[in-house]
Amino acid sequence: QVQLVESGGGLVQSGGSLRLSCAASGRIFSINDMGWYRQAPGKQRELVASITSDSITNYADSLKGRFTISRDNAKATVYLQMNSLKPEDTAVYYCHAVVRTTWGQFNGYWGQGTQVTVSS
Repeated sequence: QVQLVESGGGLVQSGGSLRLSCAASGRIFSINDMGWYRQAPGKQRELVASITSDSITNYADSLKGRFTISRDNAKATVYLQMNSLKPEDTAVYYCHAVVRTTWGQFNGYWGQGTQVTVSS
C-alpha cells in the first residue's frame, strides 16, 4: 500500500513560522499532484496549497504570500513553509497525494494529519 507521514506541526506564537513535511512511501510508481489541506474545529476541510509533479503551484487566495509549497520528487516529499502565522491558521493539516501505484491504479491518499496551533 501507500503511506503518507506528516511531521513538523506544533505550537507557535502569532507571527512565527513552521515547516511541515510529508513523506510518501510504499508501492509507488509515480506521484502526480501533492497538496496540503487543513481543518479547523467545526469547519470543513479546505485546500491550503497544491503542487504538480513539475512544480506548478496553486494556493488558497487568503494564504498567498505567507505559505509556500514545494516538493522533492527524489524523496517523494512535499513541504509547506508557513510564515507570519495567525491564530486563525490553527487547524489539523493534512497531506494529500495522487499516486500511481505499482499495480497501475491512480488513487488519492491522505496523511494522518498534524496539529498546528498558533497562540495569540
